[in-house]
Amino acid sequence: MEIAPAHTLNLSGVLSTSSRILKGNYYHFLALSLFFFPLSISLISTPTLCLTGHFFPVDLFNNFPPNHQKAVISYLLYILIVYVSTLCAVATITYSTYHGFVGTQVNFFTALKSLAFSFFPVITTAIVAHVLLFLISLTFLLFVGVILSLVKTLGLAIDYNSIYFISFLAVVGAMLIVIIIYFQLNWSLAFVVVVAESKWGLAPLIRSSYLVKGMRSVSLLLFVCFGIFGGMFVWLFSDTLYRPAVSGQRFTGFMMLGTFFLMLLFLRSTVAGTVLYMYCKAMHGELELEIAEGFNHDYINLPSDVEKVPQNFPVLVA
Repeated sequence: MEIAPAHTLNLSGVLSTSSRILKGNYYHFLALSLFFFPLSISLISTPTLCLTGHFFPVDLFNNFPPNHQKAVISYLLYILIVYVSTLCAVATITYSTYHGFVGTQVNFFTALKSLAFSFFPVITTAIVAHVLLFLISLTFLLFVGVILSLVKTLGLAIDYNSIYFISFLAVVGAMLIVIIIYFQLNWSLAFVVVVAESKWGLAPLIRSSYLVKGMRSVSLLLFVCFGIFGGMFVWLFSDTLYRPAVSGQRFTGFMMLGTFFLMLLFLRSTVAGTVLYMYCKAMHGELELEIAEGFNHDYINLPSDVEKVPQNFPVLVA
């Protein structure tokens, strides 16, 4: 059996393993990435159409009369479609990556059937995570409000137009963003836990926080890397679409090209997250059972200096 070159548990290792998995099952993953289409086309089109005086979600339902209430309902319905299709993409791609990783053959229809078991646990976990983030953010803002009230109680005047107060708000905003990112990193493996371990609700969040210990830097780099590239794609193609000189055909072409690139980016991000989950399990010494059962695929050697990480860590590479 051919042994793949050794690499360490870092960003390059996660990305290289993700690339091997994608290349070995390219058309399968490309088909599943179509679930990302509503999200991708929204991110590309909405900024441009809003700037030109149109509202993309409402325009999508142009057959409705110009009624504000129906417009709001259409917008909410569109958001729901985007959200559900995105969760379907995450669930099916994670399922395919995980089972391919451990040596189980998965076809397109098997991945779709897996939604019957994983969709509601995934959406329940997502709702729990959103509620917790909202409560954490609300608690932090209430704490800031208490501090401002205390300052007023002490008789100190607050100039809301001063540079000092604006700077204070900027610091508060930055701290809130850091807090949210921290929890997002801790919960970055939650959906993989739902699919791979059949847990849901609060349990995947706790499990993810445990697994990601020691690999938060890799999780952060993945978040930053895909976030930067995603932002660049959205900015580049939205800016191109907004130019007045762009004709209708070129507008559609640029829109489809930007949407396709974003779909591939989301696909690679989801696969990388699943690979990171397997690496985290390796670091915590939880892969002995899988290795003992044996695999029919090539192996990648993980570094021997990592405690509890098996020397021959199995992963699908072709």
